[in-house]
Amino acid sequence: MNKVSDRLTVFFEEPFWIGVFERISEGKLSVCKVTFGAEPKDYEVYDFVLKNYHQLRFSLAVATDVKETSRNPKRMQREVRKQVKNIGIGTKSQQALKLQQEQLKMERKTVSREQRETEKERKFKMKQQKKKEKHRGR
Repeated sequence: MNKVSDRLTVFFEEPFWIGVFERISEGKLSVCKVTFGAEPKDYEVYDFVLKNYHQLRFSLAVATDVKETSRNPKRMQREVRKQVKNIGIGTKSQQALKLQQEQLKMERKTVSREQRETEKERKFKMKQQKKKEKHRGR
Protein backbone atom coordinates (compact mmCIF):
# COMPACT_ATOMS: atom_id res chain seq x y z
CA MET A 1 0.00 0.00 0.00
CA ASN A 2 1.39 3.39 -0.98
CA LYS A 3 1.65 6.11 1.62
CA VAL A 4 0.84 9.64 0.49
CA SER A 5 2.01 12.53 2.62
CA ASP A 6 0.79 16.10 2.18
CA ARG A 7 2.12 19.25 3.82
CA LEU A 8 1.13 22.89 3.51
CA THR A 9 3.57 25.64 4.44
CA VAL A 10 2.25 29.21 4.58
CA PHE A 11 4.77 32.05 4.74
CA PHE A 12 5.10 35.73 3.96
CA GLU A 13 7.04 36.62 0.83
CA GLU A 14 6.96 40.37 0.22
CA PRO A 15 4.18 41.59 -0.51
CA PHE A 16 1.92 38.48 -0.40
CA TRP A 17 1.28 35.41 1.73
CA ILE A 18 2.29 32.26 -0.13
CA GLY A 19 1.20 28.69 0.46
CA VAL A 20 3.33 25.76 -0.73
CA PHE A 21 1.65 22.37 -0.99
CA GLU A 22 4.11 19.46 -0.89
CA ARG A 23 2.88 15.98 -1.80
CA ILE A 24 5.10 12.92 -1.36
CA SER A 25 3.81 9.83 -3.10
CA GLU A 26 5.77 6.69 -3.99
CA GLY A 27 9.01 8.37 -2.90
CA LYS A 28 8.50 11.32 -5.26
CA LEU A 29 7.86 14.92 -4.30
CA SER A 30 5.56 17.24 -6.24
CA VAL A 31 4.84 20.83 -5.29
CA CYS A 32 2.25 23.52 -5.95
CA LYS A 33 2.49 27.20 -5.04
CA VAL A 34 -0.59 29.27 -4.16
CA THR A 35 -0.71 33.03 -3.55
CA PHE A 36 -3.17 34.03 -0.83
CA GLY A 37 -2.70 37.80 -0.87
CA ALA A 38 -3.65 39.07 2.58
CA GLU A 39 -2.74 36.98 5.62
CA PRO A 40 -5.13 34.02 5.64
CA LYS A 41 -6.82 32.89 8.84
CA ASP A 42 -6.64 29.22 9.79
CA TYR A 43 -10.27 28.60 8.85
CA GLU A 44 -9.70 30.31 5.46
CA VAL A 45 -6.75 28.02 4.71
CA TYR A 46 -8.77 24.99 5.77
CA ASP A 47 -11.70 26.08 3.60
CA PHE A 48 -9.34 26.67 0.65
CA VAL A 49 -7.87 23.18 1.01
CA LEU A 50 -11.31 21.56 1.17
CA LYS A 51 -12.68 23.41 -1.86
CA ASN A 52 -9.66 23.78 -4.16
CA TYR A 53 -7.23 20.92 -3.46
CA HIS A 54 -8.39 18.84 -6.43
CA GLN A 55 -7.85 21.85 -8.78
CA LEU A 56 -4.22 22.47 -7.78
CA ARG A 57 -1.61 21.95 -10.52
CA PHE A 58 1.30 20.10 -8.98
CA SER A 59 4.76 20.13 -10.53
CA LEU A 60 6.46 17.13 -12.07
CA ALA A 61 7.56 14.59 -9.47
CA VAL A 62 11.13 14.82 -8.16
CA ALA A 63 12.77 11.88 -6.43
CA THR A 64 13.23 12.30 -2.67
CA ASP A 65 14.07 10.15 0.31
CA VAL A 66 11.20 9.26 2.63
CA LYS A 67 11.67 8.22 6.24
CA GLU A 68 8.94 6.01 7.66
CA THR A 69 9.21 6.05 11.44
CA SER A 70 6.70 6.67 14.18
CA ARG A 71 7.50 9.77 16.21
CA ASN A 72 7.09 10.92 19.73
CA PRO A 73 4.29 13.54 19.90
CA LYS A 74 6.48 15.98 21.83
CA ARG A 75 9.22 15.66 19.22
CA MET A 76 6.66 16.33 16.49
CA GLN A 77 5.53 19.46 18.35
CA ARG A 78 9.13 20.68 18.57
CA GLU A 79 9.68 20.06 14.86
CA VAL A 80 6.48 21.90 13.95
CA ARG A 81 7.53 24.85 16.11
CA LYS A 82 10.96 24.79 14.44
CA GLN A 83 9.40 24.72 10.96
CA VAL A 84 7.12 27.63 11.83
CA LYS A 85 10.15 29.68 12.88
CA ASN A 86 12.07 28.68 9.78
CA ILE A 87 11.56 31.09 6.89
CA GLY A 88 11.24 29.72 3.35
CA ILE A 89 10.69 26.32 1.85
CA GLY A 90 12.80 23.22 1.43
CA THR A 91 15.31 23.00 -1.40
CA LYS A 92 13.60 19.96 -2.93
CA SER A 93 10.35 21.92 -3.01
CA GLN A 94 12.11 24.89 -4.58
CA GLN A 95 13.55 22.64 -7.27
CA ALA A 96 10.13 21.16 -8.00
CA LEU A 97 8.55 24.63 -8.20
CA LYS A 98 11.31 25.81 -10.54
CA LEU A 99 10.73 22.77 -12.74
CA GLN A 100 6.99 23.53 -12.89
CA GLN A 101 7.69 27.19 -13.66
CA GLU A 102 9.99 26.27 -16.54
CA GLN A 103 7.43 23.81 -17.92
CA LEU A 104 4.67 26.46 -17.88
CA LYS A 105 7.05 28.95 -19.49
CA MET A 106 7.76 26.54 -22.35
CA GLU A 107 4.02 25.98 -22.85
CA ARG A 108 3.37 29.74 -22.98
CA LYS A 109 6.21 30.20 -25.48
CA THR A 110 4.86 27.56 -27.85
CA VAL A 111 1.32 28.97 -27.66
CA SER A 112 2.48 32.54 -28.31
CA ARG A 113 4.73 31.39 -31.16
CA GLU A 114 1.80 29.60 -32.81
CA GLN A 115 -0.41 32.66 -32.40
CA ARG A 116 2.28 34.88 -33.90
CA GLU A 117 2.71 32.57 -36.89
CA THR A 118 -1.03 32.33 -37.55
CA GLU A 119 -1.35 36.12 -37.37
CA LYS A 120 1.56 36.50 -39.78
CA GLU A 121 -0.03 34.00 -42.16
CA ARG A 122 -3.38 35.80 -41.94
CA LYS A 123 -1.77 39.16 -42.76
CA PHE A 124 0.10 37.61 -45.70
CA LYS A 125 -3.13 36.17 -47.10
CA MET A 126 -4.84 39.56 -46.71
CA LYS A 127 -2.03 41.24 -48.67
CA GLN A 128 -2.24 38.62 -51.40
CA GLN A 129 -6.00 39.07 -51.63
CA LYS A 130 -5.60 42.83 -51.83
CA LYS A 131 -3.03 42.46 -54.64
CA LYS A 132 -5.38 40.23 -56.61
CA GLU A 133 -8.22 42.71 -56.24
CA LYS A 134 -6.00 45.58 -57.41
CA HIS A 135 -4.74 43.57 -60.35
CA ARG A 136 -8.24 42.78 -61.54
CA GLY A 137 -9.09 46.45 -61.58
CA ARG A 138 -11.71 46.43 -58.90
